[in-house]
Amino acid sequence: MTTITFKVEDPLARQLRAAARRAKVSLSAYLRSKVTDTPPAAACLSLTVCPLTGARIFTGSPQLPPLTTLSVRELMGDFP
Repeated sequence: MTTITFKVEDPLARQLRAAARRAKVSLSAYLRSKVTDTPPAAACLSLTVCPLTGARIFTGSPQLPPLTTLSVRELMGDFP
C-alpha cells in the first residue's frame, strides 16, 4: 500500500479533522470516501455484557465478518 502525504493550511486541516470526527472515522478514511464518492463506514462498536463471563466487552461491527478461532489462526499464520 502506498502512503500519500500533502500539506494544507491550518484552517483547512482543522476543517478536515472536524469533518472526520463528525463522521466518526479516521481522517484517512474520510479523505478516501471523498475521493471515491463512497460514504465512510463508521465503526459501530458498543459495549455489551458477555453472557458467559459477565464481563463488559465490545460488540463487533456489522460490516465485518465475525472473529472466529479459525480466522485468528489464519491471521496469525505468518507470525513467528
